[in-house]
Amino acid sequence: MLTDKLRSLMVVGLLAALLPVVVSASEGESFPHAGNDVRNTASLQRGARNFMNYCSGCHSAQYVRYNRVATDLGISDADLKANLMFTSDKPADTIRSALKADDARAWFGNAPPDLSLIARSRGTDYLYAFLRGFYLDPSRPTGMNNVALKGTAMPHVLFDLQGLQQAVYAPAKAGVAPVIEKLELTTKGSLTPEQYDDFVRDTVNFLDYIGEPVQVKRRDLGVWVTLFLLVFAGFAYMLKREYFRDIH
Repeated sequence: MLTDKLRSLMVVGLLAALLPVVVSASEGESFPHAGNDVRNTASLQRGARNFMNYCSGCHSAQYVRYNRVATDLGISDADLKANLMFTSDKPADTIRSALKADDARAWFGNAPPDLSLIARSRGTDYLYAFLRGFYLDPSRPTGMNNVALKGTAMPHVLFDLQGLQQAVYAPAKAGVAPVIEKLELTTKGSLTPEQYDDFVRDTVNFLDYIGEPVQVKRRDLGVWVTLFLLVFAGFAYMLKREYFRDIH
């Protein structure tokens, strides 16, 4: 018969196999929590509006189709064509930028990346910190830098909403590079800091959604699959005991 220790190891192994493994895209880095919720349809609708009006001019999302977004987010065809489709008139098309890569390299030094999978590759907390982390830096070509991505080539396209921030550095220490302690708002934007944070959170939420449009269904299905496997494991264990009860 199986020893108690071996049984325990089998149970631990089964649970370990059933539990999801979460790997941080920005391991070793500390960013404020985005707090986005891909189940919040209203937030996703606002995020789609934000993305199409402020991001899609330079960034594409070439693995996502307009009609898929409309269906998932409850957006009518009329609203989709009137408010979200700026580079195409076919709902079945993928979201592509009107900016040519060669022009982008000439103007910014780099071609803006496709954002279809950016939330999966970098994490939502990173995106939330990045969009809130621009500050004035005269040494940069755009006049701006970013606490989440030093030396970014991206201009602060949301400055009219957020305003302008300057870096406040911690007291200097001999032999240690200057460290930014916080960012301080010097010029107000059209949104309050709280409203801007909500704007960014909605945008990040939409980027999280397009990275895996079926993630809510996958998670819901995963709960039922996990419960089934646990129940099945219980039956399998009882069946094993019945088969081997006379074996010593």
